[in-house]
Amino acid sequence: MANITGWELFARSLKSVGVDTMFFLLGGPMSANFCERQGIKTIDVRHEQGASMMAHAYSRVARKPGVCMTGAGPDALNLITGIAVAQADCSPLVALCGSSSIQLRDMGIFQEMEQLNPMKPVVKRAFQVPCIDRIPFVVNMAFSETIKGKAGPVYVDFPADCLTSQIDEQKIPFMPYPPRDTGRAMGDPDQVKKAINALRKAEHPVILVGSGAYWADASHELQKFVELTGIPCYTTPAARGLIPEDHKLCFPAARSTAFKGTDVLLVIGTRSNWIVNHFFPPVFPLKLKLIEVNIEAEEIGRNRPADIGIVGDAKAVLKQLIEEAQKEFDSTKIAPWAQTLRKKNEEKAAMMAPALNTNQTPIHPWRLCKEIRDVLPRDGILAVDGQQALVFSNQSIPAYSPGCRLLPGPSGCMGVAVPFAIGAKVASPERTVMALSGDGSFGMNGMEIDTAVRHKIPVVIVVLNNRSWGGLPEAADVYSPIDLGYTGYDKIAEAFGAWGRRVEKPDELRPALQEALACGRPAVVNVITDPKASAETRAFADYPVI
Repeated sequence: MANITGWELFARSLKSVGVDTMFFLLGGPMSANFCERQGIKTIDVRHEQGASMMAHAYSRVARKPGVCMTGAGPDALNLITGIAVAQADCSPLVALCGSSSIQLRDMGIFQEMEQLNPMKPVVKRAFQVPCIDRIPFVVNMAFSETIKGKAGPVYVDFPADCLTSQIDEQKIPFMPYPPRDTGRAMGDPDQVKKAINALRKAEHPVILVGSGAYWADASHELQKFVELTGIPCYTTPAARGLIPEDHKLCFPAARSTAFKGTDVLLVIGTRSNWIVNHFFPPVFPLKLKLIEVNIEAEEIGRNRPADIGIVGDAKAVLKQLIEEAQKEFDSTKIAPWAQTLRKKNEEKAAMMAPALNTNQTPIHPWRLCKEIRDVLPRDGILAVDGQQALVFSNQSIPAYSPGCRLLPGPSGCMGVAVPFAIGAKVASPERTVMALSGDGSFGMNGMEIDTAVRHKIPVVIVVLNNRSWGGLPEAADVYSPIDLGYTGYDKIAEAFGAWGRRVEKPDELRPALQEALACGRPAVVNVITDPKASAETRAFADYPVI
């Protein structure tokens, strides 16, 4: 009988569950060679954090689990930041790491380090393979768990002796299979009726949709429900594009007006966290009827009690809401409310127009965002990273299609733009992929430009270079400005073999961006911006003085 090694069984198991791409950094005892022999595309990176962040972005764009792999000890621990970002973003990701041999534990062997316990707080499940014949079973468990219910990352630990040992092929007890469709969980019909009844009575209703609706592929149902009821619709940052932001019932610039003025809020597939101010005043009114739809019962009524809770899949529940609303919903009642928000949206857009077209030097971030807006295709993907870059772009670059925005998410993690853009382009090579990164955040994972060059992944990275962390306004009481200088990031890109260009004047922006998009290889556009420009946004957190 033929024997196979744990490495071979590992690779076959990944292939069986449908893995076709993985991001990795070489490290023992893991091996990418056996995966490549199974036809799995492997992309080696410059830092393990880049691997987990690329896998995260890949998952969001491809709508299936992203996979990252690395070695033991510090190799595995370097993945944690990227895994934690995926957890905060509720994205399916499977991290595969080697570890020291079980038989030699506690002897001080090479890279002997506790890996399972550090991973547990940032994953849905953490598995360790106990022996070679359990490899297929654990792999199957991991890929089932990552997409079950509320999606999230899963960690699998492969001890060296499990991979180096051998097993008779005829004695393999189980081979994995791709996760099967188990259908969509529908909501309680009585709760659905209560929700429609509350929305029917409302004068200022608002719909707020999160990434749960994205993972449920509910864009079509969402737009149909919005148009049927006439209710204005907003999304969380992670769900941008589920409804086009030029839709007749989408008023992005009137967001705060809508939230403060609503009397009934229908929340679909998002959590009560700081991004939505936990549904508390002053962002939302104290007197508010809250309707929550979520695949996870534990998320309903978190922080602020829900008046109506519907446990179910976003797509399935939206279909139920549509069916119920078709019976007697009168959209004319809330038409004046929609008109109020439309007018406010137009006023804000008119106020912003002069700033977007400013010719000042150093270049104002508003003008940079305007040029990106104008060259990015409607279905183009934009990964954004940093503080000023994130705030300016969120307020000025609209999103039109599902999955077109990759953002740091609730964790606010910096350093994601470059690996996110690479992962997105691998997942969807036919779409234009750009990244807008602050100069500080670019420095964290900018070396992954080398990964893009070596693997011929043509992403365009735009650096909002204000020579600092967060700009250089007057010194604050808590944070002192740090001057990074106008570093030549374009020259760094050229050193790796990428296309690079430094832009200092507004009229140079459009030609540079267009040339970068047309060059057919990784590109870095280093834009020198005003260090004193600061976007207005609400405080992320309050740090009390004790």
